[in-house]
Amino acid sequence: MTDCERLHLHAAMQDFAAAATRLVSDLFPGYAANLERARTSYRPVEIAGRLYSPLKDDTLLHVDAFPSTPTRGRRILRFFSNINPSGKPRIWRVGEPFQDFAQKFLPSLGRPVAGVAWLLAALGATRGRRSAYDQLMLRLHNRAKRNISYQQSAPQVEIAFPAKSSWLCYTDQVLHAALAGQYALEQTFYLDVASMADPARSPVQVLERMTERRLR
Repeated sequence: MTDCERLHLHAAMQDFAAAATRLVSDLFPGYAANLERARTSYRPVEIAGRLYSPLKDDTLLHVDAFPSTPTRGRRILRFFSNINPSGKPRIWRVGEPFQDFAQKFLPSLGRPVAGVAWLLAALGATRGRRSAYDQLMLRLHNRAKRNISYQQSAPQVEIAFPAKSSWLCYTDQVLHAALAGQYALEQTFYLDVASMADPARSPVQVLERMTERRLR
């Protein structure tokens, strides 16, 4: 990539980030003041046919939990746009409700270990300390991806997002898998649970009810 091309790409991503922020703020004006704009990414590589280790393979059903970026319960809201110039769709699978998913794996996860979270933060491996919630979400993410039986038998539906379409979802709660597609833009936002219209539906509060303890 030439310097000129790099500058054009940077400008395009900046424009996308600004437009995505305006759209989400217009759609959810009650959330606008508390939305934190995070990473903007461009995905030019075809998903289908790529080989990854199971934990990094996003063609497997999962909920988002970022290993190096603890959220401590904040929501992960992500905006996607399929910009494929050849008109090819981006193919996802979407799974079962979060609570149904968590009930399958939570009993076998055990209690989070506070000392590990402190050590990772002290070593700079994470951007701040993982809460008990972050540890549980990472374990749910990992268990689901490693469980071949669950991947094959879990309730799921395939969705094709056409070229020039955009979609938005809480990827910390919606079980999803990206199966195919090339050329997409994505904008991540964080939202405090207290800012939600119905905080009780957040994953952290769902898991707190299920474990009967505070996780933040």
